[in-house]
Amino acid sequence: MAAAPLYCVCRQPYDVNRFMIECDICKDWFHGSCVQVVEHHAADIDVYHCPNCEPIHGPSMMKKRNNWHRHDYTEPNDGTRPVQAGTAVFVQQLQARSFASGHEILVLMRGSQVTQRYLEREGFHYPIAVHDLYGLGLKLPPPSFSVSDVEHYVGANKVIDVIDVARQADSKLKLGEFVKYYYQPERPKVLNLISLEFSDTRMGDLVEVPEIVRKMSWVENYWPDDSFFPKPFVQKYCLMGMKNSYTDFHIDFGGTSVWYHVLWVRTEAYPVMWCCFFFLQGEKIFYLIKPTKANLALYESWSSSPNQSEVFFGDKVDKCYKCVVKQGTTIFLPTGWIHAVLTSQDSMAFGGNFLHNLNIGMQLRSYEMERRLKTPDLFKFPYFEAICWYVAKNLLETLKELREDKCQAQGYLVDGVKALISSLKTWLRREVRECLEVPDHISPSRLIKALTKEIRYLEDESNKAGKSQGIAECSLSRTTLEKEYQAQRAARHLHHHHHHHHHSHKLPSNLDVLELHTLEVLKRLEVGPLEEVSASHHNALYLKAHFKCVNLVSHRERPTSPSTDDAIQGMLSMAGLLCQRASAGGDILQQHWWSSQGNSNSSSSSDSWDSSEPCSAARSPEGEDGSLEEEYSYRESSLSPPLHPSKRHTPNTTPISNQATKGKRPKKGQVTAKHRLGKILKMSHHKGLFL
Repeated sequence: MAAAPLYCVCRQPYDVNRFMIECDICKDWFHGSCVQVVEHHAADIDVYHCPNCEPIHGPSMMKKRNNWHRHDYTEPNDGTRPVQAGTAVFVQQLQARSFASGHEILVLMRGSQVTQRYLEREGFHYPIAVHDLYGLGLKLPPPSFSVSDVEHYVGANKVIDVIDVARQADSKLKLGEFVKYYYQPERPKVLNLISLEFSDTRMGDLVEVPEIVRKMSWVENYWPDDSFFPKPFVQKYCLMGMKNSYTDFHIDFGGTSVWYHVLWVRTEAYPVMWCCFFFLQGEKIFYLIKPTKANLALYESWSSSPNQSEVFFGDKVDKCYKCVVKQGTTIFLPTGWIHAVLTSQDSMAFGGNFLHNLNIGMQLRSYEMERRLKTPDLFKFPYFEAICWYVAKNLLETLKELREDKCQAQGYLVDGVKALISSLKTWLRREVRECLEVPDHISPSRLIKALTKEIRYLEDESNKAGKSQGIAECSLSRTTLEKEYQAQRAARHLHHHHHHHHHSHKLPSNLDVLELHTLEVLKRLEVGPLEEVSASHHNALYLKAHFKCVNLVSHRERPTSPSTDDAIQGMLSMAGLLCQRASAGGDILQQHWWSSQGNSNSSSSSDSWDSSEPCSAARSPEGEDGSLEEEYSYRESSLSPPLHPSKRHTPNTTPISNQATKGKRPKKGQVTAKHRLGKILKMSHHKGLFL
């Protein structure tokens, strides 16, 4: 096998992660860091001469600037080509434009007023501005915190993405190189750094996001610690923009809402000491457009147009608002708002993105728009579909708890869950041709059906309440009500336990126990949603579960002709569910299998929609009528599903080529077992097998 070709003065193989430049003389390639050429500077070089060729052929030749209004500044300045976003002429014209005042839409509040209860009651549809930190729960470095301090805490070798504002082009750079350029007395280029997420650095401890963000964030509330997918970190960004930095109109990824605090806006006194600053009444300017259906349609059309950079999007809509954000101000930008940002002076800001329950529909519309626009994954919310599945699983429990407590769900959540169900169905239909981000231990079809069922129930009850005023309206906040719900569940469990021991409650028969076991086995083996079955078909269902146990567990031959009682006893024995009873009085000789399991599962297993966990005392996916499923929890059996990859025993781990598609299709053995069960069920109908 031939050795990999070597490049550069360092004679190393090609590395796709490092910027390289080709010599126009010897045609060899060189790492930019080895020959002191930064990526954004390479765009200015017309003919490059490497260190080996430069002594012979002279220094590299640079491109000549012919205009100040085009991304390609070598174009002839004949006045026929329109101004492009980000250029010096564009920024100058932008500052002279007139806009609707941001005071028309900006909601001014104190930090202590920005609460989850307020947003749930009033909605989060307009930008909120808070002029001081008090009451926000926001922790930040002092305004004296400098660009060099960021380098100290994050590290000079951190590779960052910076924007060459005049070209609106992205390039990679080491943080140390950016800081060095920032402190140069003359900066021929305007560089803007807006994507430095520092949660995993030492600077992460210096910042705590606003309390309202922590309480509402999907990632904070719903992302499980044992998720196979890496946790998205999008809540802590440090934004460092040079004077005249401009970010063109956009919607933040996944329709996320934004928190944004301007730490300082100032200019430096050159060429005196770097620590000397003149504090000005500088500002960040936000150009805001409301996400109406018409504006979103215009935005998608503009984003996909070939001349996007030549058209100022603010001119295409009815109203574009100019919102000036001073130093020390925090703003909260709602879901889907289209915005551009201009930095009038050098500035540093902190901000972050978060998904939440208040505007689920708009978040999903933004994500689907990104898909249609073929937005690169680098600029999309990490594992957006995965977190939507986690949220669906948790919201199912929230809706169940509201139903049990006879509370009415607030309208925003009902609408949000409906939109979520629609998107989940769409993503499932894409399964054949695309990889799905469905987490382990979530059964997509069952989860969607259960959510749909809860929404229908809530809507029915809401209609009844409209006529009879019979249902109390409850504030819907899983984070604020979670402890109350847990206490209520514990109280209900104690009540059932006490009632069972001190009153003449009907003990479950072997037939009842087997029915519960059958439902659980069929659920685990992904047979599909169980339909309502009549009493005349119960025995056929028992036989179906019995033969599934025989085929998948023991492979024993089925008995020839036992009686019905013997068959039931045999099936219970196979499943390990047989309860020994006194032959005369019917008293239990040993502890019930459901009582010990019920104590341990009443709070934990009821909190998740998870095919790997037993049905809880009050969380059967089938039972709603206070029947057996409501009373008794279900014991784990030998048919438990595979563990999460991180918890499996090494010898038994199944190699997976693409983890994103894991667990979506039944294994071959399960498919054949389903066919066999279908045949057995038909036999039970036509031949009266075991009846």
